[in-house]
Amino acid sequence: MSDKRELLFFEGDLEATLSGALAKAVSEVEKLDPNYLLQVSETDLIASLVEKHRILPVTIKKEDIHVDGPREAKVDVSHDFRYGTFPGERTVVPGMTLTVIVPFEGDPTILRCKPQRWNLNPPRGEIKGQEIHLHYGGVDPRADGIKKEYEDELRKIERYLSWGRDQIDSHNTRLAQEIRKAVTARKQRLLQSQGVVAGLGLPLKRRDMPTTYSVPMAPRKPKVEMPRATAAPFKPEPALSDEDYEFILQVIQDMAVVMERSPRAFASMGEEDIRTQILVQLNGHFQGEATGETFNYEGKTDILIRHEGRNIFIAECKFWRGEKALLETIDQLLGYTSWRDTKTAIVLFNRGRDFSAVLAKIPSIIAKHPNFKRDLGNRGETQFRYLFHHRDDKNRELIIAVLAFDVPSHEEGATQPAQEGKA
Repeated sequence: MSDKRELLFFEGDLEATLSGALAKAVSEVEKLDPNYLLQVSETDLIASLVEKHRILPVTIKKEDIHVDGPREAKVDVSHDFRYGTFPGERTVVPGMTLTVIVPFEGDPTILRCKPQRWNLNPPRGEIKGQEIHLHYGGVDPRADGIKKEYEDELRKIERYLSWGRDQIDSHNTRLAQEIRKAVTARKQRLLQSQGVVAGLGLPLKRRDMPTTYSVPMAPRKPKVEMPRATAAPFKPEPALSDEDYEFILQVIQDMAVVMERSPRAFASMGEEDIRTQILVQLNGHFQGEATGETFNYEGKTDILIRHEGRNIFIAECKFWRGEKALLETIDQLLGYTSWRDTKTAIVLFNRGRDFSAVLAKIPSIIAKHPNFKRDLGNRGETQFRYLFHHRDDKNRELIIAVLAFDVPSHEEGATQPAQEGKA
C-alpha cells in the first residue's frame, strides 16, 4: 500500500469552514467602494457575490473514473513477518502499484473537512486538483482484491459527502440572505450619511374622502464578474415610496371588483374609457395629480402621476392581444420611462378569451424580454411583479407590475379588440 494516502474529511471542521466563508463574503460588502455600491444594480451585485462565495458541493464523476498503471515499484514489506524482517529494519522488494483516479466537481476543501456526522473510519486518498487518487499495490496484487478495496473506499467517500451536503445547502441559502442584508444595511448607512433616506420616498397627499369607486376586496389565495458601475459621483434621486406604490396599485386593482359588480356599465368601454375610470379614482385620492395622455420622456403614456414636477408613477393600459403585443407594450413603457422613474405598471384588460389561459401565459412572455431581470412574485392570482433594467443602463432598475382584469364582453354592435397576435 502506498504512503501517499491521507485521511480524508479529517483536517478541518466543515461548519467552521462554512462560517469563515460567510464572514469573508460579508466582509467584502463592507470593503466595496461607497460610490460603486450606491450606483451598481443591487440585484446584480448580490447575485455576483453569492456566486463568488457559495460553496459547491462535491459530486463524483463516476463515468470518468479511470486507472493509471500498473507500474513496477519497490514495495515496503518491513511489517510483513513472511519476509523475515527484524524489528527496526526496513525491507523493500519488487512489486507493482496502480492508481484509481476519481474526478469530481465542486470545492476540494470539502474533502478535507469533517462534517457534523462522521465515524472513526474515514476514507483515505490523495487530493490532486479536481481528482482523488486512490493508490493500491503490493508484491503480487490481485485484481479482485484491489476492486473490493476501491469500491469500499468510494462508498465511504460518498457517505461522507452525503453527510455534509445538508450543511452546505443550508450555508448557501444563508449566504444569499446575509449578503442581501449586508448590502442593504450598508447602502442605508451611506445614504443617511449624505443626509438622505434610501429612495427618498416622496410622500403623496391623500384626500380624506369616501372611495366612490374603490370596493374593498377579499384577500386572494391563490463565472463570477462583479457588475460594472459608472465612476461618476452618486446623486440621490427621488422615488415613489413602496407604501404609496402599493396603494396606487390597490386603487387600480379595486376596479376589477367594480366591473364585476356593474358589468353592463363597462361592457362597451374601450381602453380609453376604462382608463378614464381609473384616473377618476386616482385623482380622488391624489388631489388631481394623475393625468391621461401626458407627454413623458419619449412619448405618451396612459397614466402618469407627477409630484412637484417629477414623474413618480407611469402605467400603460392595454387590451390582451397576445405575446407580441405584450412585449411591444413593455417596449413602449420603457420608452416613456426616464432615468429616474422606478415604479411602473401595465394594466392588462382581457375580454372574450379564456382568462385563466391568459394569466398562465403572462410570466413566460415577460421573461422573454431582453430587459427582464427577475420575477418578484405574484400578488394574488391576477397581479404580477417583475424587475427590469432601463434600456441604457443595466444598473438602473425599475419595477413593472402587471395587473390583469377580465372585463365584461361588449354589447351587440360594439367593436371587439384585435385578435390575438395582431396589432
